[in-house]
Amino acid sequence: MSLTSKPPSLLPSLPPSLPPSPPPSLLPSQSPLLPPFEPPPFLPPLQPRSLPPSQSPPLPPSESPSLPPSPPPLLPPQPPLVVSSSENLTSNSTRTTFMISLMHNMTDEELLLKASRVPPVQDVTNMSHPKVAFMFLARGELPLGPLWEKFFKGREGFYSIYLHQDPSFNETVPEDSVFYGKKIPSQPVLWGTSSMIDAERRLLANALLDPCNQRFVLLSESCIPVFNFTTIYNYLINSNLSFTAIFDDPGRAGRGRYNPKMWPIINITDWRKGSQWFEVNRELALDIVSDTKYYPIFKQFCLPPCYNDEHYIPTLVHMKHSELNSNRSLTWVDWSRGGPHPRKFGWIDVKPELINYIKFGSECVYNGNTTNVCFLFARKFLPNTLRPLLRVAPWLLGI
Repeated sequence: MSLTSKPPSLLPSLPPSLPPSPPPSLLPSQSPLLPPFEPPPFLPPLQPRSLPPSQSPPLPPSESPSLPPSPPPLLPPQPPLVVSSSENLTSNSTRTTFMISLMHNMTDEELLLKASRVPPVQDVTNMSHPKVAFMFLARGELPLGPLWEKFFKGREGFYSIYLHQDPSFNETVPEDSVFYGKKIPSQPVLWGTSSMIDAERRLLANALLDPCNQRFVLLSESCIPVFNFTTIYNYLINSNLSFTAIFDDPGRAGRGRYNPKMWPIINITDWRKGSQWFEVNRELALDIVSDTKYYPIFKQFCLPPCYNDEHYIPTLVHMKHSELNSNRSLTWVDWSRGGPHPRKFGWIDVKPELINYIKFGSECVYNGNTTNVCFLFARKFLPNTLRPLLRVAPWLLGI
């Protein structure tokens, strides 16, 4: 999240160079009709802020997407709807709606304590199927909400949604929306302060209360999915690792932000930096909400120009569970222009070349196999991208 950013420069108008991609129904490797991918010439090689180049190298023009072996699909074409004891079932003549209110009167301390006591994944029994928790950290409205509505349509019971919005935002959500009743008790969030970590822990704690949630994705109002729900669900549920970008930056914006007063609980050799936008499994989520040792140190000594959202979770995961992390984020951003904020994309930027570049323009490792499917989400997309995104969603995003 950021308060200010330079206005985006517009990409030049280019003739289409790629044929439409068929909408994948399962992992991309199961769709042999995808055309060979070539990085579009109008986009410069991406250099994520302070990330080692090996984390997202651009592909040579001659390479095609190399996908990992497809795991058996976990998601049937038409999943049954699941109602827990906390859900109220209402119906009308045309449809059945499951409405859940996530509001409660617990303080943050009570919420975190309750969430830290939930059973770990190995103790969960009688689970019909695991769910992915999509956690939106937003200032107010979700301008790209209609795109997410299409993304979630027909997959009830395989996902959970949690909205952290400013308490002053009181816009009414239609009852037939997937976002209806998904707002959690929230607090104001200021960019660059520990309130961002408080909000992330608040989202994780609420999501952990549902034992079926096994993967937890942090998103913003400017994020979009770049694959359909089934592809993303299977990618996450089948993964052996979590996805948090973590690296050691020896420069001023990395180790230069370390406060010696954090020693000896946090040593400078353990200090790490990374992307705020993470995806973690249940074990890591439990560690984040249960942490009473490291976070108080961060709140006290990591003050601007030290930013908690860039250092707390990367440092915590590195110190406690580095073996469970892939050291990469699943959310694509363009840092190639430099500066404190990533590039913003407007309606004129929504083209097949850009989306395909995001989907297949990097190389990484997934469950021990080299693949070009490295990013499942992308940001920052402005509100005016909604119409062109909805236009390309059926055939380019498979939604």
